[in-house]
Amino acid sequence: MAELAARASTWWAIFQINFYEKLVYRGDFMLGTLMRFLPIVTQIFLWSAIFSARGGGDSSGEEIVGYTYYNIVAYYLLSTISRAFSSMPGLASGIALQIREGEIKKYLVQPLDLISFFLLNRIAHKLTYYIVAAVPFAIVFFVCRGYFEGWPPTQVLCAYVFSLILSFMLGFFMEATIGMIGFWFLEVRSLLFVYMLFTFFLSGHMFPLDMLNELGGPWSTIVKSLPLMYLAYFPAAVFLEKITGAELMWGLIVQVGWVVFFIIASRLAFHYGVKQYSAYGG
Repeated sequence: MAELAARASTWWAIFQINFYEKLVYRGDFMLGTLMRFLPIVTQIFLWSAIFSARGGGDSSGEEIVGYTYYNIVAYYLLSTISRAFSSMPGLASGIALQIREGEIKKYLVQPLDLISFFLLNRIAHKLTYYIVAAVPFAIVFFVCRGYFEGWPPTQVLCAYVFSLILSFMLGFFMEATIGMIGFWFLEVRSLLFVYMLFTFFLSGHMFPLDMLNELGGPWSTIVKSLPLMYLAYFPAAVFLEKITGAELMWGLIVQVGWVVFFIIASRLAFHYGVKQYSAYGG
C-alpha cells in the first residue's frame, strides 16, 4: 500500500509539472485552436454545394446515406472534437527521436516508467488544451448550434463521453506503439506518414464512413474492422445517434478491445526493444 501511494504521489507530481509547463504556451494553444476551426467554414460551403447540386439548388431536403446537410455539418464539428481527443501530434516521432539520440536512457536508469510518463504528459497536454480552448470551442458551437437537433438522451451522451475517452487512449497507445518501432528502425517518419495518411481518410475525419456503403463491395466492412474508425467517426456517430442499441454496445466493446490490444502491444514493443537497445547517442 505504501509503495502504491508513493507511486501515485510520483505520478501526480509528474502530471502537475507537465500541466504547468503546458500553461506557459497557452497563447499558442489558443491560436492553434482558432486555426483548427478555420477549415470548418470551407467544409460548410463545400457540403452546401454538394447537397444543392443533388437537390437542384435546394440542400434542405436532400439526404446522403441518411445524413442531411445539417447532419453532415454537425458530424464534421463533432469529428473535430473526436480528433482533438485522439490526435497525438509529435508523440511517435518524439519517442523515435529520443531512441535515436540516446535521450531515452534517462528513463532506463531512473525508477520511472517511460509509457506512464508519456501518458501523463499527454493527459496534461490535453487538459491544458481544453482549458485554454474552451472559449473558442464554445463560440464555434454556439454559432453553429442550428446544425444540431438538440442534445441526445442521457445514456447516449454518457456513451459519447466514454467513447471520447477511449479514443484518447486508443490514439495514445497506437502512436506509442509506432514510436517504439524506433528501437529496431532508426527512422520512422515514412511509416508515420503512411499512418497519418490512412488515419486522415479512414478515421472518418473527412467524411462519415457510412458513405463507403455507396461504393459497394467489401470496402465499408474492411474500413470498419480497423481501429482507425474509433478515432473520429465512432464518437461523432454515437452523438448523432447513427449508432444505437446493440450496435452501440458492441462498438464500445470493440473499442475497449482495441485499447487493450495496443496497451499490450506498446508494452511488449518497449520490453523487447530495450533488450536490444544499444544506448548510443545523447
